[in-house]
Amino acid sequence: MSNTITVKAFFDANTFTVTYVVFDNESKESAIIDSVLDFDVPSGRTSTHSADQVIEYINQQGLTNRWIMESHAHADHLSAAPYLQKSVGGAIAIGAHITEVQLSFKDIFNMEAAFLPDGSQFDRLLNEGDELPLGHTYLKVLHTPGHTPACLSYHIDDAVFVGDTLFMPDFGSARTDFPGGDAATLFHSIKKILSLPENTRVFTGHDYKAEGRDVFAWESTVSEQNEKNIHVNSNISEAEFVEFRTTRDATLSLPKLILPAVQVNIRAGHMPPAEDNGTAYLKLPIDLL
Repeated sequence: MSNTITVKAFFDANTFTVTYVVFDNESKESAIIDSVLDFDVPSGRTSTHSADQVIEYINQQGLTNRWIMESHAHADHLSAAPYLQKSVGGAIAIGAHITEVQLSFKDIFNMEAAFLPDGSQFDRLLNEGDELPLGHTYLKVLHTPGHTPACLSYHIDDAVFVGDTLFMPDFGSARTDFPGGDAATLFHSIKKILSLPENTRVFTGHDYKAEGRDVFAWESTVSEQNEKNIHVNSNISEAEFVEFRTTRDATLSLPKLILPAVQVNIRAGHMPPAEDNGTAYLKLPIDLL
């Protein structure tokens, strides 16, 4: 356990998503990683219960929030980044390769001409090796594509936040069948993460409570992942991983929130512009995805 940073996890059971607040213990500067905006599909209504828990914690701890980080443009939940920014501040950041994701989905959703696939919706676009100041330490950026081209992991002190790239050892690894995904690329990204010191704590973006496990969990170590990950441990070759991942991904259903989530998340969590009646709409492509 680090004396330099504190990590607080917030688990959203509706989307199986883990939001993190990580802060420097001395300066009390914080970053929020992978926030959730609650969304009810039948009614089309959003709510801020999950985000409000994060805000309450930041205020209780007397933190100054500096960053609102996205590990990638999520397909399984909507980001609460704009709401959080208004409440606690912080620059909204994502991987620079988000432009590739935006370009793919702009065509799929036939988005308005004013939407530019240039990443300008975000405050900061990040690349491999970037270091973001957080009090007296740094968030170090690792580009870990494969699930999507824009996936990042954030390494700070003895912790790494891996988004969807890895799950708990008993659940495995991310799917690679979304636009721009690639199983071989994911294998190398995972190996990059697992080359960190063995005692590095690995914090995942989701947990689905693997068969035989009674509780949700989201923290492991590099050592545990190398020894026990059911998809990509030290005894599994790249060819074996690619064959398994490709075969399995072909059988998976799409996440239930992928259509609304992607439309919002490639806009840095903002809704589409309101139409002439003052209402914003999300599109539902028919027989396309």
